[in-house]
Amino acid sequence: MVVLCLMMASMMGLPAMAADPSIIIQSTTSTKNSGLYDYILPIYERDTGLSVRVVAVGTGQAINNARNCDGDVLVVHSKADEEQFVRDGFGISRRDVMYNDFVVIGPAADPAGLAQASTINDAMMRIADSRASFISRGDNSGTHKAEIRLWQKAGVDPLSGSGQWYLETGQGMGGSLNLAVEMGGYILSDRSTWLAFGNRGQHDIVFEGDDRLFNQYGVIVINPDQCPAMHLEQARRFADWLVSSSGQDAINAYTVKGQQLFFANAR
Repeated sequence: MVVLCLMMASMMGLPAMAADPSIIIQSTTSTKNSGLYDYILPIYERDTGLSVRVVAVGTGQAINNARNCDGDVLVVHSKADEEQFVRDGFGISRRDVMYNDFVVIGPAADPAGLAQASTINDAMMRIADSRASFISRGDNSGTHKAEIRLWQKAGVDPLSGSGQWYLETGQGMGGSLNLAVEMGGYILSDRSTWLAFGNRGQHDIVFEGDDRLFNQYGVIVINPDQCPAMHLEQARRFADWLVSSSGQDAINAYTVKGQQLFFANAR
């Protein structure tokens, strides 16, 4: 049908419609795994008639994919890398969209005593000092980058315990959480993914609430100067919707078991 319409438009001297008006979002896994896109994208598609496809990978991989022109919009959570992406000419601009926070997940027995930690620095040092198992994504994702920053702030080199108490999975958040539950280890997760996660076993949040656990998400339209085949008009329309009152209301309205997972904060 699409091919027939294109042929008819050409014969009649009319501008041809796009064969596929959908756009591709290169996105961090937390927005997908938490169910956020399943909630907000039908609202967007109903309001605009435009469809969206999501490629959910770690933030580092999403940015690399966008640099390779695989996509139209980037939605990730590593602000320094996002700003570098724009400075390098691959993104038109970056805008805040929403936030949540990171939490430390651990076994109910809490062998490192994180429940008594006063700060996230204290919590990370308690894990290292006790040599309690810690599961790291080790995948250059936004969560992995945040974890490395927390170790650095605590003055701990976790790689000194690599293969002993510090274990890197190279997997996404879901697979890494499964391993942490199976091994009785600690792990850093964004709160939204944890709230939507099913295989909790005896694990729960053992440390939360430090300002350093703030987790900001941003949206970037990929630059057509670098990627001429991208869908600029549709990409801008989606990014504008995300930061509009309609998009921000949709983000705030999404809940799991009565708990809000993301908090809109576009300026």
